[in-house]
Amino acid sequence: MKKLEIIIRPGKLDDVKAALSRSGVHGMHYAEIQGCGRQMGHAEIYRGRTVQVDFLPKLRLEVVVDDADVDGVVEAVIGAARTGEIGDGKIFISEVLDAVRIRTGERGPAAL
Repeated sequence: MKKLEIIIRPGKLDDVKAALSRSGVHGMHYAEIQGCGRQMGHAEIYRGRTVQVDFLPKLRLEVVVDDADVDGVVEAVIGAARTGEIGDGKIFISEVLDAVRIRTGERGPAAL
């Protein structure tokens, strides 16, 4: 099993969620985060002063998928989240040693 940590633009949540659902991923969670990278923020005027905003709003989705499904899920997310501009996001993939469904006690891929 693999855990995908997906960082996307907030406006792409519905598209990515639909793409994940079409790929067979129905369990996920997300958090609103702020980050910086190559996008480098932007300047805003606040009360007559120019302020540099370095950390921009992003969303972090986390899903766990079976090893065989990783490539398809990654391609689905890329297709849904890509705008072609700097700041589209990243996908980090890491190994999951085990998963347990608390309600039934199922373990491994059956717990997904």
